[in-house]
Amino acid sequence: MTDRPNPDAMPTPGVPLPAAAVPEVKNSTIGRASALLASGTLVSRILGFLSAMVLARTLGLFGTSDTYAIANQLPKAVYAIVAGGVLSAVIVPQIVRAALHKDGGQKFINRLVTLGIVVFLVITVAATLSAPLLVQVYARPSVNFGPAEFALATAFAYWCLPQILFYALYSLLGEVLNARGKFGPFTWAPVANNVVMLIGLFVFSLLFGDVTQYSSEDWTPQMIGVLAGGATLGVAVQATLLAFFWRRAGLHYRPEFRWRGVGLGNAGKAAAWTFGMILVTQVAGAVGTQIASLASTVAASVFVITTAWLIFMLPHSVISVSIGMAYFTRMSGHARDGNLTAMRDDVSAAIRSILMLLMFAAIGLMVIAFPFSALFSTVYAEQSSLAIVLIIYLVGLVPFSIMYILQRVFYAFEDTRTPFILQTIQVLVYVAGALYVSTFPLDRIAMGLAAMISIAGTMQTIIALIVVRKRVPGFQLLPLVLRALWFLAAMIPSAAAGFGILTLLGGLGEGSFAVSGFAGAFVSIALSGTGMLIVYAATLALTRNSEFFAFARPIVSRLRRH
Repeated sequence: MTDRPNPDAMPTPGVPLPAAAVPEVKNSTIGRASALLASGTLVSRILGFLSAMVLARTLGLFGTSDTYAIANQLPKAVYAIVAGGVLSAVIVPQIVRAALHKDGGQKFINRLVTLGIVVFLVITVAATLSAPLLVQVYARPSVNFGPAEFALATAFAYWCLPQILFYALYSLLGEVLNARGKFGPFTWAPVANNVVMLIGLFVFSLLFGDVTQYSSEDWTPQMIGVLAGGATLGVAVQATLLAFFWRRAGLHYRPEFRWRGVGLGNAGKAAAWTFGMILVTQVAGAVGTQIASLASTVAASVFVITTAWLIFMLPHSVISVSIGMAYFTRMSGHARDGNLTAMRDDVSAAIRSILMLLMFAAIGLMVIAFPFSALFSTVYAEQSSLAIVLIIYLVGLVPFSIMYILQRVFYAFEDTRTPFILQTIQVLVYVAGALYVSTFPLDRIAMGLAAMISIAGTMQTIIALIVVRKRVPGFQLLPLVLRALWFLAAMIPSAAAGFGILTLLGGLGEGSFAVSGFAGAFVSIALSGTGMLIVYAATLALTRNSEFFAFARPIVSRLRRH
């Protein structure tokens, strides 16, 4: 996610920037921004969850769904290699600094967006023409993934790869709005994407019926176009919507093709490390997908892993990303001003803010993983495979989300070298583990890959915490560890209550009420989840947890007013 011959292009290096250059982000603003981001993300993720559920029931968790999963991840992978993370890591701090320009950063932003459109248009065309090659990078030929599967995945890829341009526009326009303090559009625009996707899936089902038992040879060009074309249309709508919010942010876009002299050289140096970080991550992703494809059509494979990851990302996106994005602009200001005391306070506050909620989400989802998986399939073998992969992923949810906050600390300092080193360590551990997993029986490969992700991610987060402790004076790990243990202890009676409720409903075996169908799964999730929430809240209240009371008081106060 540039040299400066003109005196108004960039501030003088080494000179502290005045705080007045960017509006100060106060605690109340952080709270409102987090709430706005969380609400938009929650609605978007719920709709995304519904889309994934409908997609799984439309295609089936095992079978040709793996070809679609591989093709639909290609645009995200290509985009990530080129710019994923660079925008948030590099562009936000640059725009914050560009606010000191005489024009308030307008020319910098125009040149940035114009450059982005041109570059990603070229990349999108090149990637689409290279669809067959890209599919070969992410799928390994095997008995279960042969020429017919490669052909179908390639056909899907031709329709999906144009998403690269729209992902780039969405991220670029959204990060500009975020840097200007307009957080809402970035998280609410994906709602439209998911609505379009749901409509496309319903149209597909209406036109073609049940395709869960189709082989790769049974798919027609019309079926491929409706399914993959609907996905691409959704991403296009998502990007287009952000353009309407620019004027409200005081931005007026005009194409600007004079790209020299706006300070992007500095951003490019920082982006080089971020590019390296994303590249090694995608290499690991390609290795993992290739190994997962060995089990395609016969056991849990790429589509199951993708679906489990989507469920895993729901609490992370609603809680961690919302809080992290809201804090990031403020932390960038602290880094700019050299205010390490305020940086320390914000890092600790951000992590404490997510710990209480994420501990409940991680362990709670483990308890209800089987009924949750029953929402995606009616076949018990598919349900159990998805549930077990999800449980293994959830072991690493809290470390994964803490790492997201810690990355924002490095990005606020415009340090992308350290995240690259940390990511490289994580990737080396994961790839070594994934290669070992490739020797597992086919029905254990997806589970093994999920375990490697959790192990490698946890190691990365532990190292990152140590590095941040040295970078930010006064940042203490022991209070955070004690808080995490407190929340973990509170979840023990909570999880017991949730599992007890599921046991009373008939357990989790094949044919039991909790996995009998959509209605049984929904009721089981609602009853067990509510029971766990009540016990967790009561335990934290009885033990007088300060984070719990800080979270609960505003809610109780609003309920009393109404």
